[in-house]
Amino acid sequence: MSRKNTNFKIRVLTKDDAEEYNALLRYAFQVTEAELAETGWKDDEIKQSKFPVLERADVLGCFSDECGRDELVAQFAVYPLDMNIYGARYEVGFVTSVCTYPEYTGHGIMKKLMKKSLTRMRDSNKSFALLYPYSIPLYRGLGWEIISNKMTYVIKDTQIPQKLREPGYVRRVMWDDRQFMELHSKFAKMTHGCLYRNNLAWEEYFRWDEDDTMVAIYYSADDEPCGYMVYLISSDVMHIKEMIYLNREAQLGLWEYIHAHDSMIDEVRGNNYYSEPIAFELDDSDIKETIRPYAMGRIIDVAQFIPQYNCDPDGPSGCFSFEIEDELLPWNNDTFIVDFSDGHCCISDKKPQYNLKMSIGTLTTLLLGYKSAEKLLHMGKIQATDDAVGKLDDILFHEIPYVSDYI
Repeated sequence: MSRKNTNFKIRVLTKDDAEEYNALLRYAFQVTEAELAETGWKDDEIKQSKFPVLERADVLGCFSDECGRDELVAQFAVYPLDMNIYGARYEVGFVTSVCTYPEYTGHGIMKKLMKKSLTRMRDSNKSFALLYPYSIPLYRGLGWEIISNKMTYVIKDTQIPQKLREPGYVRRVMWDDRQFMELHSKFAKMTHGCLYRNNLAWEEYFRWDEDDTMVAIYYSADDEPCGYMVYLISSDVMHIKEMIYLNREAQLGLWEYIHAHDSMIDEVRGNNYYSEPIAFELDDSDIKETIRPYAMGRIIDVAQFIPQYNCDPDGPSGCFSFEIEDELLPWNNDTFIVDFSDGHCCISDKKPQYNLKMSIGTLTTLLLGYKSAEKLLHMGKIQATDDAVGKLDDILFHEIPYVSDYI
């Protein structure tokens, strides 16, 4: 759509822009909600992935002067969070509220907003970003790649594990219970891919359902909280929003608690972000499980990302040349020599033993553990020898990230 004599300006949004910001959000999701629903997204997922708190996020807006005054036509917001990446605590940006008025699409506005926002993240020492995509092809074309899964399951009341006799106990608590939130922090510290929830993230977590959900904590026999589940019972169905546990005992103890509701429910419907099907663990494994991509990620700055990154301390050492293609961020469009040794890595000036070529998206999904180098090589995503990818896989960890948050 051609727009003549239109000047576009990009600037940071403030509280004074709240009315236009919210108006754009409302309009954009009236347009896209039906399309998203047709692809299998549920209404609550659409709602819960948006509406951040303007004053606490870094929000860029693009303004047009076409009407004789500056009018907000597109926006791009980033929440500051911390993320566990193989035991290292990274400062990351969670991208949300990405939208443009339809009449302004096709002008490269969103690409400009993204590049400027990612540059701001880099300047604030954030080397990684993630988002909840509304279009995987769109973001892939801009250097993002899938890094995690969301699995859902449906279990009949007769299929709920029985005869579990764990030594601890379960107690229901309020959603703002201190032990509940501290338990998630402990879980995040030991779980690759998990986000450390700050106050803002907790507000988003319960923004739409705090009045309806319940929180149950599993305590060990010596009164230590070891796991929790967030759930809702409605129309004879128990809906499990999230279940986390620090050990096997807590996992079984929470299922024992679920079974205690068998006279009240006909089935259990839950979300699972561990990327591991639960069917095998059930006596009756004939259940329905579905899997779909959840979060996408992007390394913002390879040179900043690498020094924090941990690899397998029991793996071999090796020096690799990574030739990276990044059409959006020029500082990544380069060759990086990375030396892996004793569980750590660094940018080096050594002569590399192995050479690999790939896109920034492929590097992201590789280093986050969603796909192995061997798998990516077979998919044509990496140019390298079999020996190089085999050695790299021996060095790297291989664990799919646990990402359960939506902002």
